[in-house]
Amino acid sequence: MGIYMQLRETLKEGEHYAGVILGKDGEADHHLILLPGDLGDVSWPGALEWTGTQGGELPNRRELSLLFANLREQFEREWYWSSEPHETRSQLVWGENFASGIQTVYGRPFRGHARAIRRILIE
Repeated sequence: MGIYMQLRETLKEGEHYAGVILGKDGEADHHLILLPGDLGDVSWPGALEWTGTQGGELPNRRELSLLFANLREQFEREWYWSSEPHETRSQLVWGENFASGIQTVYGRPFRGHARAIRRILIE
């Protein structure tokens, strides 16, 4: 049985397999799992807190792109927070619009949506 089928068999209720993220800058490759639940009308600090209570984390920008490509139907056509603050303007945080696929930044108080993910490292 292939690794993909093994992973699918271990998914918990409501989870979805999104695919593989190849590591960059020394990071390990990993499988990306989308957890159930969607929280709307939440600031970035609230999104970080909520994903922790779900047993996951906010996805980074690359993970949001993969989620848009492979699991778009699991998202509202809204803007979703990433885990990544802007590189030079720390008061801004990246996210993705799931209506268009465009990634943009908003201030931390902006009220967006959040989804939690978990990662399974590939050894």
